[in-house]
Amino acid sequence: MNSQRLIVVGLFCCLIDGEQIKRGELKCNPVSAQTCEECLVSGPQCAWCFSETFIGPGQLTAERCGDVTTLMEKGCPRDQIEDPRGSTVLLLNENVTTQSKDKKLKPHEIKQLQPQKLLVNLRMGEPQTFEVKFKRVEAYPIDLYYLMDLSFSMEDDLINIKRLGTDLMKEMEGITDDFRIGFGSFVDKTVMPYISTTKDMLENPCKRKQPCARPFSFQNVLRLTNDAQWFHDLVGEQRISGNLDSPEGGFDALMQVAVCEEQIGWRNVTRLLVFSTDAGFHFAGDGKLGGIVLPNDGKCHLENNTYTMSHYYDYPSIAHLAEKLSEKNIQTIFAVTRDVLHLYEGLKIHFPKSAVGILSNDSHNILQLIVDAYNALTSEVIMENSRLPEGFQISYTAVCKDNTTQSGTEGRRCLNISMGDEVKFHISIVAHKCPKDPEEIRVTLKALGFSEEVEILLKVICQCGCYKNRTPDSPKCNNGSGTLECGVCRCKEGYVGTSCECDAEEADTLGLMDLCRKDNSSSTCSNNGRCVCGECVCKKKTPNHFYYGKYCQCDNFRCDQYQGLICGGRGHCECGMCNCFPGFTGSACDCPLSTSGCEAKTGALCNGKGSCVCGVCVCSDSRYQGPTCEICPTCPDRCSVHRDCVWCRVFSKGLLEEECQRQCSHLNITLVQESSQFPPAHHNTGFYMCKEKDEDDCWVHFVYQDDNRANTSYLHVVEKLACPAGPDVLLITGVATGSIVLIGVALLIIWKLITTIHDKREFARFQKELVKAKWDTGENPIYKSAVTTVLNPKFKDQ
Repeated sequence: MNSQRLIVVGLFCCLIDGEQIKRGELKCNPVSAQTCEECLVSGPQCAWCFSETFIGPGQLTAERCGDVTTLMEKGCPRDQIEDPRGSTVLLLNENVTTQSKDKKLKPHEIKQLQPQKLLVNLRMGEPQTFEVKFKRVEAYPIDLYYLMDLSFSMEDDLINIKRLGTDLMKEMEGITDDFRIGFGSFVDKTVMPYISTTKDMLENPCKRKQPCARPFSFQNVLRLTNDAQWFHDLVGEQRISGNLDSPEGGFDALMQVAVCEEQIGWRNVTRLLVFSTDAGFHFAGDGKLGGIVLPNDGKCHLENNTYTMSHYYDYPSIAHLAEKLSEKNIQTIFAVTRDVLHLYEGLKIHFPKSAVGILSNDSHNILQLIVDAYNALTSEVIMENSRLPEGFQISYTAVCKDNTTQSGTEGRRCLNISMGDEVKFHISIVAHKCPKDPEEIRVTLKALGFSEEVEILLKVICQCGCYKNRTPDSPKCNNGSGTLECGVCRCKEGYVGTSCECDAEEADTLGLMDLCRKDNSSSTCSNNGRCVCGECVCKKKTPNHFYYGKYCQCDNFRCDQYQGLICGGRGHCECGMCNCFPGFTGSACDCPLSTSGCEAKTGALCNGKGSCVCGVCVCSDSRYQGPTCEICPTCPDRCSVHRDCVWCRVFSKGLLEEECQRQCSHLNITLVQESSQFPPAHHNTGFYMCKEKDEDDCWVHFVYQDDNRANTSYLHVVEKLACPAGPDVLLITGVATGSIVLIGVALLIIWKLITTIHDKREFARFQKELVKAKWDTGENPIYKSAVTTVLNPKFKDQ
């Protein structure tokens, strides 16, 4: 609410200033202006009276400069006052296109920005504001280029990527009927130490029986086409390759895809670049490892669709790459695995129109990832302008859906834009000095990711119209001793004075010199000028730095500086003091009065933990830090802060009743039956999900939102605790008893088995010993009888 009030007040003040400028109510504080041009430079409210009779003898030429009201009060006719004002002229203003799938237009016939060209005449210090409309057109053509890491770790992803062309064509039918897709691949620079340059490793860098492709930096496999089958066939023919180090050369590939527009086949339509990898990236400076020191030149070096200068130029820097992608209107989708997600989330900050998605290990989710990223990118409109010349300033105010207004850094952006939605941007341009080149200055505006541009021709009013009516050798300038220009004589060489009435060599006489001394000072014109005909002609150090005043006692350059600029570039230096522009104060105009830079996401200034001083938060508690005092490393988290109050307010636990009433009365608590009834929990909306446990191991679920402006917090709490179930006594007793019985039986069985085995072993040992003792039958085995019996085989017993 406060931020909205600030925006309204700011706009109201701007409107008041604009009306006052038109009515001439704001006073002019001119310096010692000697010409009409110098007067106009003094401020947007300054005007010049070119009436020849406006000033008399003894009056200073600078009195011709002032605001219109003052000059008219002094007797200058209104039609003899030079007071040019800025203006905006529409040169090309075609309405935004209303297109549907039934009414197909060519890309160059579609208009999403209005107007297309305008001329802005600027009076220095006076802002000119104009409106630019943007409307997202339905069925806008799309070019999508898929850039894939083909190092060895991405082998299983190739199988799923083959189907991508056909699947995307079908998916995009619901968005546009003019869709083209291309494919490229990269590995790394083809020099050591990024790859192995041995013959065997060059032929087969994967170290396996099935050969891989030779290492390469970037290959444009398929230029943009609407033939999905061609995409399927060519991607199916690709082979994986390999390199040595973990980071890949994806930045080289990104640069070539961006700048090689003809080879890639980019059209002036929505350009999407999907960058798929499972590894990090090399960037500027890493090329030194391979002896490559020349900075990337940002030019196309594709021969036979292969990048040929990877061994010659270093990797591009992040800033260089972001600049090229923005220049070529390419929106980047980083499809990366979870373990390198943090690296590419960091890149997203530098790439103004990009998205990051988590890629599955085999890329099976790539289709949904691309569709989701496309919807996210196209629902966001960010305005961008080309570089302005020195001394020019531009600001934006966005009027987004539901007439919500944003200014400052967010004034360039509108979110959640659907097909057919129209948003407006109020753009204000102001010039603080005249450019060196008087020709028109060309500036372009565009919505990031879209090819259309608004062309703005800037023309600064630095010369007065009365200059055209100058009279050379005018009789009013001492009988032709000078040129009468805008009511003032421009003397020829050798003549000085208001009407060129003095000879330059004889002008410095003692009597006239006294008229140039301030307070009987010994110095004339404060030593900052020459006394000519009793009048000080002040020095000029440079065209923009000069002395002024009746005695040249003032100057416009000896004021306090901020960021290397006099008065911080936010005000005029007047006689040693800064006269700041509206919205700034301080001795060097270094203190902005706006508090927008101190507003936290909740809308509160400095999160209620500090004060806004010169647009910067000064945290009152040393524990807090950050731009809006939002960081407190030693503080307990918010969930812990609200936990005790939830226990006592909802479940009557923990704090005593009086203490609970004293500490927790500011909470606005709403009970819900289950967590699915919570408001959406997202950090950007101010809601945070909490889950806390008490001494009984019971969990309570709640979400909260702090409102520092109202000194309260809104909590949604599940009314039932999630407590662990109590123990089953019968079950535990039965299990314990059964376990004891089973253990006893098991022990008996084990004992019985051991004794049986032992008995069997003893019996076997006994049997063995028994066999060995068979000779012990009562006879001595050594004894032999002395009687020998011999049988006659022929003897027969009768």
